[in-house]
Amino acid sequence: MKKIGVIGLGIMGGGIASNFLQKGYTTYVWNRTQKVADEYSKKGAIVCGSPSEVTQKADIVFEVTADDKSSKSVWLGTNGIFSGADANKVLIACATLSIDWINKLIQLSKTKGFTFFDMAMTGGRIGAESGTLTLLCGGDEFKLEKISSVLKNIATKVIYFGLAGSGMKYKLILNFIQATHVVAFGQAMKIAKAFNMDVKKVGDALAERPGGVITALAWRDYLVEPDPINFSIEWISKDLKYAKKMVNKLDILLLREVLSEYNKAIKKGYAKKDWASINTLKI
Repeated sequence: MKKIGVIGLGIMGGGIASNFLQKGYTTYVWNRTQKVADEYSKKGAIVCGSPSEVTQKADIVFEVTADDKSSKSVWLGTNGIFSGADANKVLIACATLSIDWINKLIQLSKTKGFTFFDMAMTGGRIGAESGTLTLLCGGDEFKLEKISSVLKNIATKVIYFGLAGSGMKYKLILNFIQATHVVAFGQAMKIAKAFNMDVKKVGDALAERPGGVITALAWRDYLVEPDPINFSIEWISKDLKYAKKMVNKLDILLLREVLSEYNKAIKKGYAKKDWASINTLKI
């Protein structure tokens, strides 16, 4: 069995590590906060002193940090992932990151002769904990197939989008349209209330048509605020900012408007609230 490394033990990284441990994989972990890493030691993980050490000991390394800043801190430097890697390692960026930084990781990996995948995740906390994530992948298709049996331990589906960088581009597009759908659902409910309609009937009907995962999620969390959260307002705002930067000069009006709504929520102090709570907060 391949030895696994997980760098970053938040909601998503922690879920990945737990699933590999449950399936009997030797799993090396590192987290910025030692207390969190110690909790995974109790589950059987081997806690390392740096991202470099994780990479030296593991065959496949998953980086699952919060954003560009935290990602750079674990990839670069004498204690970073690159410093512990060699041509036999598989290096995977699972965090949702900017395309500029992903392109830098691709170039550095190519220069050093390392195997690199951008493999963004969708499925949220529930998917990470249950091993039912969907992985959105860019990289070498042949090499991806060689690790497919390993990925089945954390995901029910792996979608290949093409060359390295393609998976992350798709993730930013996906989060843009999902966030737009969540905000649109809230606007629809606002209309229903304004015209004295039965909110329960409207919500139930929308969950059926147009339906879909995001409509059901938006309606569920409209009724009862999720606890624990699935995905925070500050995280979706970060992803939307990366998407806005990616499209650059393209005139994507909806992207700007949806990002503005989430930024308003952050300014009101709701950064840690679930992203679907945008529809019930006083903004």
